Amino acid sequence: MKLIQENPYRIVGILSNATAKEIQSRKGKITAYAKVGKQVTSEYDFPFLNSIERDHNSIGKAFSAIQQSKEMLDNSLFWFLKTNSFDETAITYLMNGDKDKAIEIWEKITLDKEVTSKNFSCFNNIGTLKLLGKSQQQIKEGVESKIKLIESGHFTNFVHSVASEAFVIDNQKQLENFLNDLLSQINGKFSNSDTLKLFDNCNAKTKNYLAEKFTEEPLHKIETSIESTKKKRNQNKSNAFQYGLKLYENSKSELSLLKSLLGISDLKYKLIADNLAKEIMQCAIDYFNESTENESTEDYLENAMRLTKLADSIAIGKLTKDKAKDHISTLEEMKDKEIAQAILVLQSIKDAYENACRQIDKQVDELKYDTFPGIGGGQPMRILKFNVSINWSKVEEMKRNALAWDKVVELILKTIPTQNIDKIKKSSNTTKVNEYKTLVNFLISKISYSYKNRVAYICYWETQKTTSSSSSSDEGIPDWIKWVGGVILFIILIKACN
Repeated sequence: MKLIQENPYRIVGILSNATAKEIQSRKGKITAYAKVGKQVTSEYDFPFLNSIERDHNSIGKAFSAIQQSKEMLDNSLFWFLKTNSFDETAITYLMNGDKDKAIEIWEKITLDKEVTSKNFSCFNNIGTLKLLGKSQQQIKEGVESKIKLIESGHFTNFVHSVASEAFVIDNQKQLENFLNDLLSQINGKFSNSDTLKLFDNCNAKTKNYLAEKFTEEPLHKIETSIESTKKKRNQNKSNAFQYGLKLYENSKSELSLLKSLLGISDLKYKLIADNLAKEIMQCAIDYFNESTENESTEDYLENAMRLTKLADSIAIGKLTKDKAKDHISTLEEMKDKEIAQAILVLQSIKDAYENACRQIDKQVDELKYDTFPGIGGGQPMRILKFNVSINWSKVEEMKRNALAWDKVVELILKTIPTQNIDKIKKSSNTTKVNEYKTLVNFLISKISYSYKNRVAYICYWETQKTTSSSSSSDEGIPDWIKWVGGVILFIILIKACN
């Protein structure tokens, strides 16, 4: 950590609570050495610290940095001082390079202890030492030790030890200064979420300050990404899927950080989350509409659904979530458009056939029975006619030919093209698939062999055979609705009884 390794007190070669006389004495010695080109050393050049070059420039800056009380205090929080026997013994161990022993001594009077007028320096010293640690846990313990000191009622003792006794300190302001300095040192060393974990045990006020610090950048980044995506989407709607997906990927870590810092009930989080969701949702809408108009061959429906579900997972506000769910519902319906269209056509054929068969049965019934009015307004009476012979083979033949099957086949080729079968095969709606198969089996059981060959492709689970005539292009929803609306008139051909 640069604030420790290159601390002005270290460069000068003294502890941070050195007296003004000691500082002047040290300055005289260093100046004298510099005049004859010699490097001065210090007993506080601890072996575990990086080596430093004490040149004229660095020495001048170091002495300038410890002339004013504020700078003295700021730099002291990243160095060592000695105010009691524990400090003296521990610092002696540090001179010999034994950090572990020094930590052991300072922990005896700081671990699970409160800051007092007797041990305040120990909290600072062990904090400095642990901030030099390599692990996240060591640094976290160093942070906690420093913050505990600054927030304590005995921080004044520390201030008066390292700066002027007339210097008045605002604990909260000093804490913020310390946090700013510390964050500048560990920036990039850990992820944002890991950095925040260093402050898990801090009080609410400190966490709120950190939240403000940490939310500025991610909020700005997400807002910038939204505006950039909106601009690109308006210029090229065909690529809106890629833009929306990239926006989500580029924003999810920042959004996760904001969520952990602010919580989903925070107004700022709700606003940025909903704005992000809305833009991703709009990417899905524009992409879907553009792909539909251009008859895109890629699975644009699945892509649009993917983006919309991502938007739904982000959205917080009720209006935004409701809008996302409405879009998902609409896309779900459109996802099964082809199978719904096929079922409607096949069901209409089945209904027409069964209606025609009922008409034939009614005609046969009229040949077999005479109907007389009921007595006293009761139920009509039906009496079997004598000497009436029914050609049942002829009746069955009439039923087989109850519809103009050539027209039925043409209708199927037109409204259920092969490209629709490819989508029907992929449908995950088991109920609709089973209904479709039942209706197909019904149709196949009623038509002749030659007609079966022409529409065999609709029975995809049994054969993959198709014909060139089945490659008609999909006419779109309006056309098939018109077909279905007129299907009864178009396909019914009832054969008159002889």
